[in-house]
Amino acid sequence: MLNPHKLPGGEPGFVTSRTVFAVALLSLAIILTLWLSLSQGAVPLSFAELWQALLHQGDPVKQTILWDLRLPRIVAAITVGAALGMSGALLQGMLRNSLADPFILGISAGAGLVVIVMVVLRIYQAWIPLASWIGAIATSAIVFLLGRTGTGIAIERLILGGVAVSALFGAVQSTLLLLAEDGQVQVALNWLIGSLNGRGWQEVTTSGPYIAVALLGGCLLARSVNVLALGDDLAVGLGVSLLRSRILIGGVASLLAASSVSISGLIGFVGLVVPHGVRLLVGTDHRVVLPLSALFGAWLLIFADLLSRLGAVELPVGSVTALLGSPLFIWLLYRRSNEIK
Repeated sequence: MLNPHKLPGGEPGFVTSRTVFAVALLSLAIILTLWLSLSQGAVPLSFAELWQALLHQGDPVKQTILWDLRLPRIVAAITVGAALGMSGALLQGMLRNSLADPFILGISAGAGLVVIVMVVLRIYQAWIPLASWIGAIATSAIVFLLGRTGTGIAIERLILGGVAVSALFGAVQSTLLLLAEDGQVQVALNWLIGSLNGRGWQEVTTSGPYIAVALLGGCLLARSVNVLALGDDLAVGLGVSLLRSRILIGGVASLLAASSVSISGLIGFVGLVVPHGVRLLVGTDHRVVLPLSALFGAWLLIFADLLSRLGAVELPVGSVTALLGSPLFIWLLYRRSNEIK
């Protein structure tokens, strides 16, 4: 009899030496990148100055730079990266396809449209995460309906549906921006291009609780994702409700994507790249893949944000992640087309 607690690949282990190595490697990478991100910028900080500022000592200007500018931006990057990383891992595990990602499937676009509407209409900001989640859920339903076939869900139709929905929502967003006041246009554009510039403690504290709850919920759904990875027939044979499991997993993935959009705007390809890297390190057990995807996503976005600030002109972090993720997406599409042949 099949054991639903075993790995989809047949390995009975949970915490292996590969997992310990991956956790140690990612922790070290986060610590080093975090130190570089805190110390580098328009005003570089030495290790002594950084330590003094952390303790609220030394130059008041450097304390302000650290606590009011850099630290909230980095915390926002960690929060958004963790949310996008786990969201992508949940969607790829649920759909059993490596091309799934909240940005590609249009889920982020649905959340972004709601954010733009609320910004243009000056609606109370505390409602943005919840409202963007509703937009993401509605978009997910539309995209999944477009991707359905008589025998299940076709990932190619799903991606085409996501592209079509994203294009439609992009047109609506452009129309709203044309009708908005000049001051609101700049605020809205910061969400559309995917930027962490100017993000403060308010954005983190508003959306952070939603992301924390969703990250915990995603980890608790790891066994369900493992069972779905075995295939629909085997999952049903093990007594799993496919509809309920997919609603729960899709809802959590959408909440993670929507909450990240409410902080940083539309940042793509993090949810696509991160799960691939994690599976290369630790295998396919989602009890390990999901939390490590959150950890890897946090590091990747800190690193991308650091790269965005190193040049003479600061780039939107969404542009950096697109430059990093687009070649991988093209390669995955190419490899999949060869497999189909």
